[in-house]
Amino acid sequence: MPLLARSVLTPLHIDVRHGAVADLATILADGRISAGGDVAVVVGPGQGERIAELIRPTLGSADVFTVTGGTLQAADDLEGKLRTRSYDAVVGIGGGKTIDVAKYAATRRGLPMVSVATSLANDGIASPVASLVTDGLKGSYGVHIPIAVVVDLDFVESGPERHNRAGIGDVVSNISALADWELARVVRGEPFDGLAASLSRAGAEAVINHPGDMGDDAFVTVLAEALISSGLAMAIEGTSRPCSGGCHEIMHAVDALFPDTASHGELAGLGALFCTWLRGDAHRFAQMVSCLARHNLPVTPAEVGLTDDQFVDAVIFAPRTRPDRYTILEHLALSPSDVRARLADYAGAIHDHLD
Repeated sequence: MPLLARSVLTPLHIDVRHGAVADLATILADGRISAGGDVAVVVGPGQGERIAELIRPTLGSADVFTVTGGTLQAADDLEGKLRTRSYDAVVGIGGGKTIDVAKYAATRRGLPMVSVATSLANDGIASPVASLVTDGLKGSYGVHIPIAVVVDLDFVESGPERHNRAGIGDVVSNISALADWELARVVRGEPFDGLAASLSRAGAEAVINHPGDMGDDAFVTVLAEALISSGLAMAIEGTSRPCSGGCHEIMHAVDALFPDTASHGELAGLGALFCTWLRGDAHRFAQMVSCLARHNLPVTPAEVGLTDDQFVDAVIFAPRTRPDRYTILEHLALSPSDVRARLADYAGAIHDHLD
């Protein structure tokens, strides 16, 4: 992961509620975002296009661009379109792929970007990172943090429930990522930012301890705010360190070796749970199993369609996805037979906990 530009800039607007999209024109009227109302609206297929049509009458001279697929090529193509006229800002409306494409293109053009999320699948809605696919592999690119974040609960709740549940896994994985960061501080003397860590941890703790579910407005609001806090934590630190450790190394390894297995958040949650088991933290392991299982998120390789051998291959490959990062995986340096033995113990612990 390349080092991101450190920034003290936080979003001017964070709006999480029902009907939030209706006020998008008011948000864009803030002179710090758009002086003249000339904005490029970037949407993905589906709900993004619906929202663009709903708000088009209020956006004046805005142009609407549709992007498909979260690829580096799509982001480069969008940047080319943004060069055709002078824009004040870019508005990305949709899921994680659409917002990541919009963030990358806006950064390349030096334009402020407003994130309008239609799902809560991962922390990309407010992070200074764009995850884009090139040559079949997903890479992470440092970008400017969105200058405003809008989450309309009406559109989130009408979207695919599985996508939104995945965001729970991404937030819960912060607990494992922070433990890896602390390990790197102790073993390698890596700098550790307390404010970034607090933001990351607070969101994860709020989600883990909240009794609600995706049908509960209060819980969905907490989840959205936790994902936004994760983005702010990364912006403060200047890397994805507060929210990405061995959990995300495993996720990226699965994406590379076994594409289209499961979503980012589902794999991050599973990776975090396995890393927590490797770390020997029984209390956190129990908390995370309970939370993920309660929200119908995967806790075993089989639940994401992986065999034990495939999961072992992913764990062994994982450190290669982030060579600069020190996590429990690098610390233990397990052999394939070691991982297989730990996975068998892990499966037994999962069974005992859920039985």
